[in-house]
Amino acid sequence: MSFDLLAEPIRRYVRDQRWESLRPIQAAAIQHILATDDNYILASRTASGKTEAAFLPILSKVDFRQPGVRVLYISPLIALINDQFHRIEQLCKYLEVRVTKWHGEASRAEKKKLVQQPEGIVLITPESLEAMFVNAPYSVSALFAQLQYVVIDEIHSFLGTDRGIHLKSLLSRLEAVTVARSFAVVGLSATIGDYAEAKRFTGHEDRTKVLLDRASKEMLTSFRYFPATEAGGDLPLSLLKDLYKQTSNSKVLIFPNSRGLAEVIAVKLRQIADRVGGHDKYFSHHSSVDKEVREYVEHFAKHNQRQPFCIACTSTLELGIDIGSVEKVVQVDAAHSIASLIQRVGRSGRRDGEQSQLLLYATKPWSLLQSLACWLLYREGFVEPLRTATQPYDLLLHQALSTVKQLSGCPEAELVARLHANAAFSTIAPAQTAGILAELLRIGWLERIGQEVIIGVEGEYVVSSRDFYSVFKTEPAFKVQHAGKTIGEIPLTPQVKENENLLLAARIWKIKYIDEKAKKIEVMPAHDGKKPIFLGGGGVVDARIRTKMLELLSHPSQHPELDEASQEALRELRQEFAGFTLSDTAHQRPVLVKEGKLVLFTFTGTRINRSLVFLLNCLDAPVTYAYQEEDSSFTLALTPAQLPGLVEQLRLFAIDVYGYLEVAVRENPGLLDFAKWGASLPVTCQCGVLKERYFDFEGTADFLQNTLLVFSQLPQAASFTDGFQEGV
Repeated sequence: MSFDLLAEPIRRYVRDQRWESLRPIQAAAIQHILATDDNYILASRTASGKTEAAFLPILSKVDFRQPGVRVLYISPLIALINDQFHRIEQLCKYLEVRVTKWHGEASRAEKKKLVQQPEGIVLITPESLEAMFVNAPYSVSALFAQLQYVVIDEIHSFLGTDRGIHLKSLLSRLEAVTVARSFAVVGLSATIGDYAEAKRFTGHEDRTKVLLDRASKEMLTSFRYFPATEAGGDLPLSLLKDLYKQTSNSKVLIFPNSRGLAEVIAVKLRQIADRVGGHDKYFSHHSSVDKEVREYVEHFAKHNQRQPFCIACTSTLELGIDIGSVEKVVQVDAAHSIASLIQRVGRSGRRDGEQSQLLLYATKPWSLLQSLACWLLYREGFVEPLRTATQPYDLLLHQALSTVKQLSGCPEAELVARLHANAAFSTIAPAQTAGILAELLRIGWLERIGQEVIIGVEGEYVVSSRDFYSVFKTEPAFKVQHAGKTIGEIPLTPQVKENENLLLAARIWKIKYIDEKAKKIEVMPAHDGKKPIFLGGGGVVDARIRTKMLELLSHPSQHPELDEASQEALRELRQEFAGFTLSDTAHQRPVLVKEGKLVLFTFTGTRINRSLVFLLNCLDAPVTYAYQEEDSSFTLALTPAQLPGLVEQLRLFAIDVYGYLEVAVRENPGLLDFAKWGASLPVTCQCGVLKERYFDFEGTADFLQNTLLVFSQLPQAASFTDGFQEGV
């Protein structure tokens, strides 16, 4: 029995918690972690006890009486560290093991005390670990020389991302400072679409095992459709009224797809509640709301036993922060990914015996179709496959600077050897590494003295900035304050003017004055306002979602989850495609002939559509086109006879695209804005980053090679060409 394998103090903890039994993932983890020194990925649904599944056996196995930090817990969020700290500390009290938070907001005194006497468990973010390597490399060695376990919470949030490559590099560098030159990794996640990628992430795929609990909760799901009628992207009043009725007596999380819309929803629902005498517990929660305000919202939700509440939020509440019992989750318009939808769904029905409830609202027919496609794929068990970069040149550049700073300079040959030994960069050719270092020397970020390289004069400004510790971009923002209290941060857009009103932290504010030098905005309460304009683009939609959308249009399937309005919207959309005979939705694509133009519906993923837009702009003989992301359609000024020739020309361009990419990079450096350190790379590496992380030219060539065009003429499809952005 797994329980009997635990150390006696840990068994006492379990008994004191009055657990009737161990959860399946806990029992499996105890048996495997205690028996081997392998790496493990623990995958099970939200609120299934994964944290305890990792720590119960680790605490039973590790001898904390020996000096040095023995366990490092890495989290994607400071808020998650603060939340898990109390949970882990309570467990560690039974062994008298010290637990220390190490991040920008943690106690300096506690950190200093830990460096003087390294012991126990440390909770940290990747960025704080990076800062330690750069600013206090002696602390890295002193603290982690005896490290035995690294626990990575919400590991799925790192997989396939720049931040994940950064963390993988830090883990490799961390191994190099340990006496044993190794430690075991335990990753925790509720949502993994690619277990092979999760195993590779540890840096030791051959000794990494996956423990998967396939148990799931019953989900009560319903779709509701309210067509958008208002300008400016705000939600229809009819939707808000229905949303209020559906949620006013429940504990609810509402996920729109933007911070601005989260503010609109929180404020409008509160206004409705005020008029009808409802409760006043309406909040917003996103990265632009002040940390203390977010923490208050989290604390209230977690400790509130009886009162209904409503939190309009973004991905800040997707991850595992414990906010107690949530009865309903609402998604407004289509989530950009199935992985994100799964995380959001998992926030409700967390207690045993509770049923999860999901409401999906849509304001446009295509958003409804995408929502339904995501939901059905989720039910089929599909999660988007991950695309981890194999040539992350920009992240190698960043880690080269970090390593030189850590070592206070080193021989160039040693730097190259360290980078090539790093698991995150093992697929980058030596010639590319040499080119990146040469560029860093050219721009003054590195400087050569004899055989050694050191941080150059220009480089000192870069590595000394707090902005250096992260590999993701943050938008410049002004603090919004009222009576000395910070409410949040917003970008200074043309909308932000004195005497204008705005919505933030689920409240309405009037801007009294703007201090541009101090980057502060003073506000006072008001009665009506606008959502702030936040920067940032939409998400990347996987090709499988779009193919599922085409399947739904081509086959008359019935879906009882849809309300009457949703069924009618789907019926009308299907009617618009009724003239196409599509028997093979994996390869056939509809082409509408209308008023001397063609509308090609690609029904493929965002990256391939981006690539098609790029290739169309490369043509020697320009073709007038317009692209619409919502329905992945291209309107082309061509005849049906000309389209096959264009498709073949685009396919050939996709195969031999490098020259066009190089020209584009030189003419438009902004193409690399998604990669924080990309603009400082040699041009050849910039092109490589674009090819791998922004476009998908190989997938595009394959798509064009295997696509079968099906033509039709349907006058009722005129609406498809409305609202395009023209491009040549």
